[in-house]
Amino acid sequence: MSQSILFIGGSGIISHASVARAARLGHRVTVLNRGRSSSRPVPAEVETLVADANDAEAVAAAIGGREFDVVAQFRAFSPEHVARDVAQFADRTGQYVFISSASAYQTPPSRLPVRESTPLRNPFWQYSRDKIACEDLLVREHRDNGFPATIVRPSHTYDRTILPTSGGWTDVARMRAGKPVVVHGDGTSLWTITHTEDFAVGFVGLLGNPLAVGDSFHITGTHAPTWDQIYTWLAEAAGVRSPDLVHVASETIARVLPEMGPGLVGDKAHSMVFDNSKVRSLVPEFGTTITYDIGAVEQMSWFDAHPEAQVVDADIDAAFDRLAAHARSV
Repeated sequence: MSQSILFIGGSGIISHASVARAARLGHRVTVLNRGRSSSRPVPAEVETLVADANDAEAVAAAIGGREFDVVAQFRAFSPEHVARDVAQFADRTGQYVFISSASAYQTPPSRLPVRESTPLRNPFWQYSRDKIACEDLLVREHRDNGFPATIVRPSHTYDRTILPTSGGWTDVARMRAGKPVVVHGDGTSLWTITHTEDFAVGFVGLLGNPLAVGDSFHITGTHAPTWDQIYTWLAEAAGVRSPDLVHVASETIARVLPEMGPGLVGDKAHSMVFDNSKVRSLVPEFGTTITYDIGAVEQMSWFDAHPEAQVVDADIDAAFDRLAAHARSV
């Protein structure tokens, strides 16, 4: 059945494929964002409302008195923002879907695979703790006031424009130049990585489903290669047969590059494998169809066609030189 769906966001890495899929399936889709994305334009049949998702007054003015069957919130990162949404959409939507994060799960996990029943606790990353606080608010609102919340936790979701490695394009430039490439840990931890097209199948399948209201789901797929495999597939897609991978402890990288610390120590340093049976019970067609060996080829094709995106971070490049040299001197 066709639903009226408001995507707050809608042109980001995780959301854009979901917008396109919802439109293809015949839903009446509206996107609210700042209207600035050129690499991920919304489909022509999708209505666009222009407002900064963080500006409550601008959002209220753009939406007016409209109601939606589903509101999918991709751009809320604090409980204060979610509380504004609850006030804005109470009695005006049949389902409010909040995008949380799989990094909210217990880090490091005490047991694998991770299930929705795994505790939420991440002492290393403020981003994750803020997402947990948002979830706590929504659970209370659903329990106490019947607010129709659904919580979705993506893991590492990617599209053609964002590389999964720590250095991004800097890593590719180093590979092509024959320079050593820093890989966190020993390269053998398992990392679940999900193409946005696959994520969209699971996500859109939950929209408007009454069985999803009041519940939480991760949508991560089952593809969990090692980090060495991820770097090697990216190198092969870049035309480099034998990349020079140098393994450095995540904590060491975090000391040298503090801005990378929370995302490494609080997320990528640990093996993360997920049980997706819960989302598949409602969306049987969901599964992994695009593995990263394929995704890496798609990414390199895009980057090679967009030289303006091939930006080497000089500070990260220099830090990787130091880290690699130190690792090989001990």
